[in-house]
Amino acid sequence: MISVAFLAGLWSCTTVRTQRVSTDETIDLTDKWNDTDSRLVADEMIDDMLTFPWIQQHQQETGEPRPTVILQRIYNRSHEHIAVDTFINDLKRAMIRSGKVAFVVGGEERKEVRGERKDQELYAREGSQAEMGQEEGADFALSGSIDSIVDQVGGKRVTFYQVDLKLIDMTSNREAWNGQKKIKKVQTRSRFGL
Repeated sequence: MISVAFLAGLWSCTTVRTQRVSTDETIDLTDKWNDTDSRLVADEMIDDMLTFPWIQQHQQETGEPRPTVILQRIYNRSHEHIAVDTFINDLKRAMIRSGKVAFVVGGEERKEVRGERKDQELYAREGSQAEMGQEEGADFALSGSIDSIVDQVGGKRVTFYQVDLKLIDMTSNREAWNGQKKIKKVQTRSRFGL
């Protein structure tokens, strides 16, 4: 009974404190994939994609001011769950804001837009309806993968991540751009640690 009362006392003394910090601040609580890894991948991919000459080549070949890209699947083949959308959304936002690239939606999002357009045919005022058959086709498809390798001996673990993204020309199947980011983490766990 004494020990139970002691533990209950300890529990009641536990305090939880939460504070807001800058989203740019690096906080590694474990060696798992985190927001800093996502940001590092997005930053490197954005710079590489915008400086690689695929955009200029497309302009010269087609005369169009900017290529249109559709997002395909990013496969997570790593050993853990990774929220891929975080760095993909950063990437898309930066590309759109650059004014050099346009994105078109695909998958479920495109189905929902098409459903809305059909509804407009029935219910929207004439002249305010979005026209059918006016979608813009994608020039390039963006896809990729995340892989990881984990090596561990005793209390030391090394985790290696590799993110590969590529742009494929929808007409020729030519790979127009290929970006890669590697991240390696080392975690050392003390034998006498809590």
